Amino acid sequence: MHWKILPRDWRILFGLLVTLFWFVFLGVYIQANVGWSRFMDLPIAEMGNFLEGAFAFLAFLWLVIGLFIQQSVLAENNEELRRSNLNSEKQTQAIAATELNARQETFFKIAESTRRQLGAVVGMLFISSQGPVGNSNYNNEQLQEIWREFAYGDYEVWSRMFITLLANDSETTAEELYFGTEIRRSHTDNFIAGFERLLDLARECDTDNLIVDSLVVSAHGLLASRMREMHPDYEFKAFDRTDSQIYLQRYMAESNDSAKEE
Repeated sequence: MHWKILPRDWRILFGLLVTLFWFVFLGVYIQANVGWSRFMDLPIAEMGNFLEGAFAFLAFLWLVIGLFIQQSVLAENNEELRRSNLNSEKQTQAIAATELNARQETFFKIAESTRRQLGAVVGMLFISSQGPVGNSNYNNEQLQEIWREFAYGDYEVWSRMFITLLANDSETTAEELYFGTEIRRSHTDNFIAGFERLLDLARECDTDNLIVDSLVVSAHGLLASRMREMHPDYEFKAFDRTDSQIYLQRYMAESNDSAKEE
């Protein structure tokens, strides 16, 4: 219990011990050289001079101790402020990460429905050119089978059909497939616009472009890149950080090789 009463700062304890020693020293000095009776009879001016000199040491001692203690307190405050700034920075980073994660979750929900919508547009475009109303390369049963795959969640099946179609059919041109009629051109324009909006949403929540790159090299992305390149009224601009044409050419070459092997 007695230890709790003692000051925690050793400098204060040191100052108290020196002060006590100094008072004892002054008492012994007065008793040995002046005497307490004569000391009490000294004139006020002489006693004041004596006390001024006697306590000057203590004043200087506690001034120095106070400066050191103030420096320690300032150092502790600076350290506490540094820790507070680090905690604030971590909290800011955590909030930013949470916000980014929320934006990404929202994006993936939107992307799922957007991919389905884009797949439906490509499906209508494919039927317009290859179905019974087009060149009749695919009958209704074949088209229904592809729609069944689409309904099971393969939203890029029509885009893959378009990519492999150009690789296997040398007589058909991209301009004819995408812009041969007003309906095809309308579907193509809607697909390009929808995919570009999807890319814009991805860039807002993608810090390292992983999501954007995955979209660009997907079947929808490769098809949109080809459509933009062949568009008669559209200035083609390569997608950020990824040359989608390289992937498109590689994909078409592999599809062509597979068709030859069969």
